[in-house]
Amino acid sequence: MSTVKQLIRVGHSPDSDDAFMFHALANEKLDTGPYEFTHELVDIETLNRRAFHGELELTAVSLHAYAYLNDVYALCSCGASMGDKYGPMIISRNRDTLDSLQGKTVAIPGTLTTAFLVFQLCLGKNTPYEIVPFDRILDAVKSGEYHGKKIDAGLIIHEGQITYRKEGLHLVVDTGAWWMEQTGLPLPLGANAIRRDLSGQTISDVVKLLRASIKYGLDHRNEALDYALKFGRGLEREDADTFVGMYVNDWTLDFGQVGRKAVEELLKRAYEAEIVPKRVVPEFV
Repeated sequence: MSTVKQLIRVGHSPDSDDAFMFHALANEKLDTGPYEFTHELVDIETLNRRAFHGELELTAVSLHAYAYLNDVYALCSCGASMGDKYGPMIISRNRDTLDSLQGKTVAIPGTLTTAFLVFQLCLGKNTPYEIVPFDRILDAVKSGEYHGKKIDAGLIIHEGQITYRKEGLHLVVDTGAWWMEQTGLPLPLGANAIRRDLSGQTISDVVKLLRASIKYGLDHRNEALDYALKFGRGLEREDADTFVGMYVNDWTLDFGQVGRKAVEELLKRAYEAEIVPKRVVPEFV
């Protein structure tokens, strides 16, 4: 007689680094015991907003969004996306500087992304912006408009950080490098979060399986990269390997002491700058 397994719904972005991270779980490379994992691939801003309703047991979230969600979700100690002297980039058609962008409109991938949080810390809360799907931002910057609205620059995440130069665009600032100069810390961008109302045993088991999936990808790099390339939106293998290496690495296996400090510092500065409404001390499981 078969035993009914506990369903764990997982949400993550349809991009190469998340695909690499979840390859082992998505393709049944691990014994998941009493759990059945299903995967929903959705852009990070949508996942952030769905997390307010606690729809998914395990979900990727932006650290910015976590500031509003810490009563619903706890942060997994593994699954981090950290930018170590690199991160989301502000790019433009012209050779702009931060000063020359004052008062100009920047395309952003969503108001709950960590990219937007650091953008506000860097450029100020009153910088004009327009929300554009992350995979349309390069085109919007190149054309100078999106749905009839003027676009002067863009805040890019995911593979755009690798490909923007090929589009003839120019870097204004790398927010991860800027953050390192300001704090001496890596920039914590995303995490995996697990719903607090699950049992302690389930939380422990699922986090262990998540870590095992990450380690499997790192230990079987070519195999996991083959899978990740399906989500690379045209990236060549070498570029995809570079991008995956940027965001799936030792930080992803465990935030570590420095990573935890970086999350705490980010949330503290966000509160002090009145970007988020409350001071949040992160809790890791």
